Amino acid sequence: MIQVTIYKTEKHEYVGFDAQGHAEYADAGMDIVCAAASALIINTINAIERYTDDETSVVTDDTEDAQGLIQFRFVNQPTHDAELLLKTMILGLEEIEDDGDYEPYIDIIFEEV
Repeated sequence: MIQVTIYKTEKHEYVGFDAQGHAEYADAGMDIVCAAASALIINTINAIERYTDDETSVVTDDTEDAQGLIQFRFVNQPTHDAELLLKTMILGLEEIEDDGDYEPYIDIIFEEV
């Protein structure tokens, strides 16, 4: 299962997320749930890096037995554009989670920090 933990402040400002695991919906290379979640997550990180001036921290697990770990944090309070991009990623992930066919393969958790 893919688990995405979204971190937000008490003011409901998003400050980062952790994503880890594999959907195991299908065999490697054929797993549409994993592909969709990965595309949303990686594209969001790339878009924030390219289209905003926000300083971020990204940590990935690229070892041989990697569990698909990505840790993303804003160093400072995110700009409006960066937060909008992150909200767009969350919307896409929630749409996957809300689909009855894919719900068992992804879990989104919101945690206040």
